[in-house]
Amino acid sequence: MEGRDRQENNDKTLEEMDLTPRKIDRYITKKFISTFFVALLLIIGIVIIFDISEKIDDFVSKEAPLKAVIFDYYVNFVPYFMNMFSPLFVFITVIFFTSKMAADSEIIAILAGGVSYHRMMVPYIFSATLIAILSLCLNLFIIPDANKTRLDFENQYIKSRYQSVGRNVHYQISPGEFVFAESFSSWNNTAYRFTLEKIEGNKLVSKISAETAAYDTTSKSWTLKKYFIREYNDDLTDKIRTGKQMDTVIALTNRDFYLTEKTVETLTYSELNNLIATQKMRGDANVKFALMEKNRRFALPFSAFILTIMGVALSSKKRRGGIGWNIGLGIALAFTYILFLKFSEMFVHAGVLPPFIALWLPNIVFAFIAAFLYRIAPK
Repeated sequence: MEGRDRQENNDKTLEEMDLTPRKIDRYITKKFISTFFVALLLIIGIVIIFDISEKIDDFVSKEAPLKAVIFDYYVNFVPYFMNMFSPLFVFITVIFFTSKMAADSEIIAILAGGVSYHRMMVPYIFSATLIAILSLCLNLFIIPDANKTRLDFENQYIKSRYQSVGRNVHYQISPGEFVFAESFSSWNNTAYRFTLEKIEGNKLVSKISAETAAYDTTSKSWTLKKYFIREYNDDLTDKIRTGKQMDTVIALTNRDFYLTEKTVETLTYSELNNLIATQKMRGDANVKFALMEKNRRFALPFSAFILTIMGVALSSKKRRGGIGWNIGLGIALAFTYILFLKFSEMFVHAGVLPPFIALWLPNIVFAFIAAFLYRIAPK
């Protein structure tokens, strides 16, 4: 009886479906987009609940205002989290509703109605394009500013301000100008054992040394204490000046000493490109953080196409294990992609791979897997 009732329900569903390509496009696109955002809201809701339970002690102990918790932290946390795990959401979405369509014999009905498997993929690719564009817009225009506000909140109420201390910093800040600092404390924006050398035509023309160099974030200037200035002349008569304190402007900011993966996430695309150009000129090893972030902003949105094709190929056939098996497989593969991405980033830190190859490698590997699965998918 159950089998007959289920068959009758399936037949009713098929009778109600208009199998013209345009109607199928609207049907699949609607299912894709609606399922994506429902899954997104559910998972984000669960994540926020767990995050609140983890950070509630910090909020209370540091007396974080409720308005700041909601609007400065969680409102800006949502786009960051949504974009970071968008591959997972896309894959689960495709696996879920396509498996349900297959279980209800809707895929069979579509193919039997004269629509080819390749033509059926059109609304999937269209929906993936919409999600990829959304993800790209978030990456380029929304998330950088959101990250600034979120990280400022974290630094004030969740963890101490930047505690990283740069040591033995040495790079070029402009053509012919080189900076060295034995250490840098982010607590007071102060460089210790600071040296600025100016070279012209392979000759050292001046050297400024100071016990400390403190950066003023308001005036964008440096205050040198216990400084020593030596100017080298061609006639071997050197000029030497010393003093207790001197204010000066240098093509250097406090952020240059502790740029990390977190700080580059707050930069707009143009700021990111400017930083890359500056750090390459300086020979700064931290340029890898900016290059990774730049490539990540494009690699993640592009994954929507690859994971969509893979999801359809895996779930368009009715299986004995039902929807549960497909969803489990989808979650496992999506997390594999995310872990692969993280491992690739570790190769950059280790100096094994350049940022461009490392960040696009998961997409390349999964593209081959998706192409293979699509080729062997039942059509």
